[in-house]
This record gives sequence, C-alpha cells and structure tokens, in this order.
Amino acid sequence: MRIYVSSVMVDDQEKALQFYTLVLGFVKKVDLPLGEFRWLTVVSPDAPDGVQLLLEPNVNPAARTFQQALFDQGIPLTSFAVDDLQKEYERMKALGVAFRGAPESSGPVMTAVFEDTCGNLIQLAQV
Repeated sequence: MRIYVSSVMVDDQEKALQFYTLVLGFVKKVDLPLGEFRWLTVVSPDAPDGVQLLLEPNVNPAARTFQQALFDQGIPLTSFAVDDLQKEYERMKALGVAFRGAPESSGPVMTAVFEDTCGNLIQLAQV
C-alpha cells in the first residue's frame, strides 16, 4: 500500500493552481472537469509519478470550519520537504510569500510556515 493522492483544501482552484505551480514549483498532473469544479492535481517535478496533491475545492461547511480553525491556531495543514530551507525561504519571500516567521531549528529539523493564499498554512521542513 502507498499514498497515491493527498488533498489540500483551497478556496479557489485556479488561484491555487497558479500559486502551487508558479510559486512553489509543482507541476500540473491532472486537470479534469467535474461539474462546477475540477479534479486538479499537482506533483513534484522531481517525482512526476509520485504522490499527487489534490487542490480540492473547500465547499463543505465542516471542512471550511476545520480549515479556518487550523489557520487561526497557526497549525499547518501539511508539510513539504525541501533540501535547502533557507534557500527556499529566501526565494519564496522574494516572490511575496507570507511566512509566519523565519526558519527555526528543532533539533535535527528546520521548519518554516507560510500562507498558501488559499486558506492554509503549509510547513516547509528540512531534515
């Protein structure tokens, strides 16, 4: 068994696609119309056949409440691995990404949390 798709709830799929591809550097994998919304996934360019990240419309009231609660409490929805956190932090800051603070060390792991413009906090981690 392996993880195939993981979801990130987003308030606007097109805005999310632009942010996750143009800013974060992911690549669009699947884009299928599903009525009012799309089955829209992105992948890491380093693993095009790896885990897909579904940019899932956040239309469920319970999900919106959950997403807002995590955001308000400063809890990241998910975490992405990077090889050089300081370099990614500086690159993304230059692109206008809103970070909750500078990278911090927690033992063998460095982390930084940013806002994805779609209602989520995302953590970057370097082991």
